Amino acid sequence: MITAHEVQALLEREGLSVLRAAAPTRDSASAAAAVGCSVAEIAKSILLLVGNRPVLVVAGGDVRVKSGLLKKATGWSGQVRLPAPEEVIRHTGYPPGAVSPFLLPRALPVLLDASLQRFPAVYPAAGDEASSVGIAFDHLQRLSGGRLVEVCAAAGD
Repeated sequence: MITAHEVQALLEREGLSVLRAAAPTRDSASAAAAVGCSVAEIAKSILLLVGNRPVLVVAGGDVRVKSGLLKKATGWSGQVRLPAPEEVIRHTGYPPGAVSPFLLPRALPVLLDASLQRFPAVYPAAGDEASSVGIAFDHLQRLSGGRLVEVCAAAGD
């Protein structure tokens, strides 16, 4: 498994400051409250399985992944589903609730939804369920190796 220390060391080498919450932030609302930003500025990392193929989607905290858009972006077919906790660990190296877009296995595709580009900085997890980092989209893209896509729509759409 990837440790929070490894992620935080990478971020510090990049000149980024890790933010620590007093309690776990397992959803976008609690993360936003801890950081002091809007829910939309939280960069949630969601592992999804298309068929049986894993993909990590990083998106604004106020949007939802649309299966059809995800399949189009990946070129894959099959049912889109959330994985079991052990699958999250196996595919990402992180436990559920702490998935970060950094230091992921090279074979795992990372998709960065365009919803993240609305803000000067977004706040993804920084290696555990009580840390985050403020980062510009371009920096996030470089560190995560993610590809810009449009796979989300506003919640309720």
